[in-house]
Amino acid sequence: MDPSRLPELSCRELLDLVASEERVPAGGSGAALVVAIAAGLVAKAARLSRSEWLEAGGAVAQADTLRARALSLAQSDAVAYEDALATLEGIDKVEPARRDAAIQDALSRSAEIPLLISQTACDVSLLAADVAEAGNPELGADAAVAALLAGAAARAAGHLVEVNLATVPEDERAARGEVFASKAATAARRAVSTATSS
Repeated sequence: MDPSRLPELSCRELLDLVASEERVPAGGSGAALVVAIAAGLVAKAARLSRSEWLEAGGAVAQADTLRARALSLAQSDAVAYEDALATLEGIDKVEPARRDAAIQDALSRSAEIPLLISQTACDVSLLAADVAEAGNPELGADAAVAALLAGAAARAAGHLVEVNLATVPEDERAARGEVFASKAATAARRAVSTATSS
């Protein structure tokens, strides 16, 4: 599957592809797509808050930028994951003295995109909490759902960072993924609390 086609697929085609025997898209791309959906919900809630919130236009612009970034990361993750699998499958062709380094390099590179997904998810969750607090209270539930979705995606992408860096415990990126997930979860709790009290 060509990852550049991801944005062109219908919802049904995308879901069929995720459920297929194709290697990509996989968990990282799935997390990024959830972030894109969450950012779309934030944009919707902000757009529909323009009459009562002066900064709604800025929130819309941020949400649209985050949605585009998440979609791009879904594609990038599919490419990085496929590259890592190809390296691991061809490891027998690498001279024995370089195998460990080649494996570590492939896994390290494939941790980078999930870390960016986790960071973007955190940004979406924080923005969703702001929209829940300042936007139209009638759309608070949508903003809260967006924050919850983004929080789950931040945790999922952070898990992928940890898995890919399991052989390099001193790599600080795993801790950074955990920080993003924690901040996203806190923002989601704030959004839910605001939505349920309004």
